[in-house]
Amino acid sequence: MLGCAVMIGLAGPLPAPARADPAQIILRDGFEQNGFAPEGGLFYKDNPEQRSGRVTFDRAAPYSGVGALTLTATPSCLPHAAGCSERAEVWERPDVLVPFRHPVWYGFALRLNDPLAQDDRRYVIAQWKREILPEAVGDYSPFLALRLYRGRLGITVETDLIPSYPIGGSERPAGCLPGEGRVLSRPDAHQTRALVAMESGTTPENYPSYFDSCAPGIRVTHHADLPSAQQGWIDFVVRSEPGPDGDGHIEILADGVHIVTVTGHIGHGGPGLDNNQYFKMGPYRAPAPLPWSISYDDFRRGPRCSDVIRIGQCPPEPARASKAIGKPVLSTSSDVRKAEEQ
Repeated sequence: MLGCAVMIGLAGPLPAPARADPAQIILRDGFEQNGFAPEGGLFYKDNPEQRSGRVTFDRAAPYSGVGALTLTATPSCLPHAAGCSERAEVWERPDVLVPFRHPVWYGFALRLNDPLAQDDRRYVIAQWKREILPEAVGDYSPFLALRLYRGRLGITVETDLIPSYPIGGSERPAGCLPGEGRVLSRPDAHQTRALVAMESGTTPENYPSYFDSCAPGIRVTHHADLPSAQQGWIDFVVRSEPGPDGDGHIEILADGVHIVTVTGHIGHGGPGLDNNQYFKMGPYRAPAPLPWSISYDDFRRGPRCSDVIRIGQCPPEPARASKAIGKPVLSTSSDVRKAEEQ
C-alpha cells in the first residue's frame, strides 16, 4: 500500500538540535514515519532539477521495518538541452556534514525498481561529494559514486588529474600492474576517474571500454564482485575518507561481503572548495524518456563501522596518523552550497 507522494523539505531542511561535533553523531532513518526522521539528518533538496522528481514514503515490501523511501526521476529536460540532468535526490542536512578529510561510515539498503535501464546514459544511484562555494569555476564529479552501466552496477572513484598510462602503450603493454586503478583520464575536466568495482559477470575488458588506462596513484584491492542490480534489496556499507594528496581510503561492502578497498588519490582539492563532504542518494541521470525509480531503506551513518554494519564483518581500520582538516588547494562541482541552505 503506497503512501502519499510528497515533496518533503521543499522549503529547506528542517533545523536540527545543536551538536558539538557532527563527525561523532550517529544518524538513522528507516523511513517509517511518512516523512524524514529528525534523527536521520536527511532532506529532499529544493532546486530546479529536482522539482519534477517524486518522493514517496511507502509500505510496499520494505527492506526492514514497515516503511521505505522511493525516489523517482521523471523526464523533464527539453529535447537537446545542453547539460540538463534529471534527478530526485535526498541529501544530508548542512548541519550534520562531516569534514572533507575525516573518515565516516555509511549504511543504506537500495532496490532498483523495474524497468531497469539497459542503455549507457549517465545513471548515478548514490554519490559522495565535496562542498563548494559559489565562486568556484568548473564542474567536478563525485569522488565516490555508485552507478548503473547498461543494467549492471559499478562503482567509481574520482580525483584531480593524475598520471596514467594507456593500456597497450609502451608503459603498460599487457595491462595494469597489480593494484593499479583502471581509469578514464579526463584532461579537459582536469580529473581522473577510476572504475573500482563492477557487478559479477562484467569485466573492465568488455564494458565500459573507455576505462582504458592505468593510474598508480589510485590503489585498488578487489575482494569480491558487486551483486546483481536485479536481485532486489542490497545493503551497502561504505567507509568514506577522501584524500586528494594521496591519503584517501574507501571501503565498500555489499550484503555483508567485502567488495573493494581503494586507497591513494581520492577527491579534489583547490580554490572554491569548502571544508565538508556530503552524501546524497537517489536517481540522477542524463535525460531519458521513461521514469527511473529506486527504493531506499535503513539509512545510517556513524564514525565507526560498528555503528552501521548489519551483516558480515567490519574491515580492519587503518593504523595511520590523523590528517589535517582544512581547505587544501584545486577543484569544483555543480552542486554549489548557497546561503539559503544553511
